[in-house]
Amino acid sequence: MKKILLASAATLALAGAAHADAHGPVTLGISLGFTGPLESLAPPMAAGAEMAMAEVTASGQLLGGKAITSVRGDSTCIDASAAVAVAERLITSDGVDGIVGAMCSGATTAMLTNVAVPNGMVMISPSATSPALSTVEDNGLFFRTAPSDARQGVVMAEILMDRGIDNVAVTYTNNDYGLGLANSFAEAFAAAGGTVTLVAAHEDERADYSAEVGALASAGGDALVVAGYVDSGGSGIIRAALDTGAFDTFVFPDGMVGQALVDNFGTEINGSFGQFPGTDSDGAEIYHNMASSAGFDGTSAFSKEAYDAAALIMLAMQAAGSTVPADYAQHVMNVANAPGEQILPGQLGRALELIAAGQDIDYVGASAVELVGPGESGGAYREIEIQNGEIVTARFR
Repeated sequence: MKKILLASAATLALAGAAHADAHGPVTLGISLGFTGPLESLAPPMAAGAEMAMAEVTASGQLLGGKAITSVRGDSTCIDASAAVAVAERLITSDGVDGIVGAMCSGATTAMLTNVAVPNGMVMISPSATSPALSTVEDNGLFFRTAPSDARQGVVMAEILMDRGIDNVAVTYTNNDYGLGLANSFAEAFAAAGGTVTLVAAHEDERADYSAEVGALASAGGDALVVAGYVDSGGSGIIRAALDTGAFDTFVFPDGMVGQALVDNFGTEINGSFGQFPGTDSDGAEIYHNMASSAGFDGTSAFSKEAYDAAALIMLAMQAAGSTVPADYAQHVMNVANAPGEQILPGQLGRALELIAAGQDIDYVGASAVELVGPGESGGAYREIEIQNGEIVTARFR
């Protein structure tokens, strides 16, 4: 069973020792892949999380007026050793009270298992989507504002079938994220009546993907699903496929959807399509405007989820009356869900006031937050298409 509401006595002792200063400022770690295969997505995510922190600090409402500071750490997305080292530094040296992150599934698992759980630290990931994280043993300390790829696989299958494409090849980055998404999609696509001609892994950071693309082309398919990273092997696969004429229609899951995609290929991928977590909610529109005013792109994948991850940590602290992770972890699900007054971006001060007055809140936030089961997003998606070399919204699902 994944969620254990109370941490062990040892974990409580560690957490209490690490967060003994009840009067100092609150410090949150932001552990994302600032370098690596998704580095182009990290800056808007960090900016989103830090915007939530600035909003709470300006309100003066958190636990009697505590200020919130952030400390960034580069988990590199795919280097487990680097992710563990960053987590150790954030907790033991920087003394963080919670962590927004990690970014990718493998880094998240490494940080959680090796560092966060033994030290009783809360982590809320805005973007780690591996289905395996739904069942990881976490002592009730791990949550995510992004949906599991068990959901994304179903959505991607629906999009393909709705577009009349029932025969595809699949390539995936050879790690937890890629494998979990490829398996989820293949199962859902077959159940919907589709045919997957080949499911094949690719390694990141290779200079030449002609062999991989040749195998995929031989298997055939009306489109190629690229479950990879836009700043690494995923783009390498697309370039090789375009250069050889192997495929001209591509399907892009969340790890491929970003400005770097159209910067790399422009009109060459017109008509290709995909999806990543997103809604057309009032909160999303408010967030986009707030981000624009702050000078960053709030429509970038997982930026909204990062704002929401940071907000949930701070709201849970207020509900617990404590910055000790073992205390506030038990309140994350409560502040995220009904009943209570709905809270949108820009209303964090109001939420803190309500909590202090003993009233319930239902944090909707920027990504229409609704945490289910093991503490993860239920999953709404923005379907996109490449038109005239730009990413445009097709619909929301």
